[in-house]
Amino acid sequence: MNIGIYIYDDAEVLDFSGPFEVFSTAKRLANNDWQVSLIAENNSPVLARGGYSVNPHYSFADCPLLDLLVVVGGDHTRELEKAEVITWLKHTVTNTKRVASVCTGAFLLAKTGLLSGKMSRLIGKINLSWLLCFLIST
Repeated sequence: MNIGIYIYDDAEVLDFSGPFEVFSTAKRLANNDWQVSLIAENNSPVLARGGYSVNPHYSFADCPLLDLLVVVGGDHTRELEKAEVITWLKHTVTNTKRVASVCTGAFLLAKTGLLSGKMSRLIGKINLSWLLCFLIST
């Protein structure tokens, strides 16, 4: 199973390191063939919150097909304005079996427009806890 965790500048460290640790530990303990990867817009180091520098395994250009995409939270304001990011997310969500968000990562998923009017189809595919807060507040 290919698991991709989308990271970006000012992403919350715990939002991506927590899932990375859980999935990589599950891989080790279950001795399965999971591939757990960090994915960023490009191959440059990502400066997460607190200046924590992280090297992604893949960029949008060379990311393999995923079975699970995890979109992390953080200060995502700049990400919402990047057409390349929203386009990649939209394409990847459409072509991925399972999608999850951590915290405010749901706002990035909402920006794709894939959630509009399709809540019943996507509710099993996406963690909507923060998205529901967004919908209630708008």
